[in-house]
Amino acid sequence: MGQKEKVLIIIPAFNEADNIVRVVDHMMEQAPQYDYLVVNDGSTDDTLSLCRREKFHYLDLSINMGIGGAVQAGYIYARKNGYDIAVQMDGDGQHDIAYLEEVLEPIRQGEADVTIGSRFLQKEGFQSSVSRRAGINILSFLILLTTGKRIKDVTSGYRAVNRRFIEIYSKDYPMDYPEPEAIVAAIMHLGRVKEIPVQMRAREGGTSSITFKKSIYYMIKVTLAILICRMSYGVRRAKRED
Repeated sequence: MGQKEKVLIIIPAFNEADNIVRVVDHMMEQAPQYDYLVVNDGSTDDTLSLCRREKFHYLDLSINMGIGGAVQAGYIYARKNGYDIAVQMDGDGQHDIAYLEEVLEPIRQGEADVTIGSRFLQKEGFQSSVSRRAGINILSFLILLTTGKRIKDVTSGYRAVNRRFIEIYSKDYPMDYPEPEAIVAAIMHLGRVKEIPVQMRAREGGTSSITFKKSIYYMIKVTLAILICRMSYGVRRAKRED
């Protein structure tokens, strides 16, 4: 892949009025050579008005589609506009643009199809709460059991994909709490998935949409989704072999 590859940074945002201006300004200061797209996911706060006021590049979803729907909208935009690499970065300020080149490099070198910025490889920076780390470890073990691939930071939303997976994810992307399921889908599509060590920050403002009750739902839903995803791709592969 040459020096003139087109890179799009997708920033899904739901009620991120406290963070979005700072996140985009920092990104434009540190990586002005790349395009970006804020996907406003039906926010009920001032996220959309701030994007308009600051003249950000944005896509406005009239209803809340969830993180998966917002990210998929970004992938559809990337596919239709001929991007070579798409990067996901959260709109809450947790992901540091300083690590972008490290996340991009394995894709540029043809060493990976999907890269994941992982806070758990070097265990530096914000590590999330004890309960969430326990849940992440459970999901990591489940993915290992179902795919044979060990991924430590399965819920990281700091990711990059090549043109092939822009195409795949634009057509089929998990809707609700999608990160672990998207990993399984990538592996089932025979994608090369590689983790890259990064440091993350605690949320800079606002509140997370994942409450304690939602965390319980998250674990049950994602566990079932991973199992269903793995079985469905197994059935498809068996049919192709027949």
